[in-house]
Amino acid sequence: MREQADVAAAPRAYGGVAADERRSRRRGALVDAALDLLTEGGAPAVTKRAVCARARLNDRYFYDHFTDRDALLTALVEEHTELGIVAVVTAAHEAAPDLHSQVYAAADAAIGFLLDDPRRQALLLDAHSTEALQAARLTTQHAIARAMSAVGRELVAESVVDPLDSDMAAYAVVSGTLELVAAWMRGEFAATREHLTDLIARLLLLTDNSGVLQVAGVKPTD
Repeated sequence: MREQADVAAAPRAYGGVAADERRSRRRGALVDAALDLLTEGGAPAVTKRAVCARARLNDRYFYDHFTDRDALLTALVEEHTELGIVAVVTAAHEAAPDLHSQVYAAADAAIGFLLDDPRRQALLLDAHSTEALQAARLTTQHAIARAMSAVGRELVAESVVDPLDSDMAAYAVVSGTLELVAAWMRGEFAATREHLTDLIARLLLLTDNSGVLQVAGVKPTD
């Protein structure tokens, strides 16, 4: 009897797909639809009704995952930020074991992440268009800066590092780099991807007279 009760209480599978998997797929479809609409028509195009229509889902499924449109936009930015950070950190760790190669690989992976799926560019170009996207943008910059600071301290582990200086320096570089890439995507700079990647890598590797990696917030010892 107990076994029968356990079976009855377990989530049912439809078409061989478990309930949790169906839920995950619906959420993914909503987020993907939001990215499509953001790319095609900017933030005003991302409405609950439009997202559900694009995802081919009933409106009730929207509220299973998001309280409103702003929550959806925030989730969209956060998910792609996490994916981007993973891509960049992985590229840095898989590069040749010298600082220049690792930094160049990270810069190239960051730009590549935006170009591999052109829709992601809208997340950067429309970052100022709504309060929700602006807030998500600030959260994104801090998340990327923390990841960058952590990787920087790891790459120069033998040096003395002030964590606060490291985080602030990384934030300054990240925020400026994101604005530069956005301007490049708008066509404000006639540079190739290779040129931009090289410039960003060189900015990340700016050193003082002691050869200290500034972006990592590393201070020279006496």
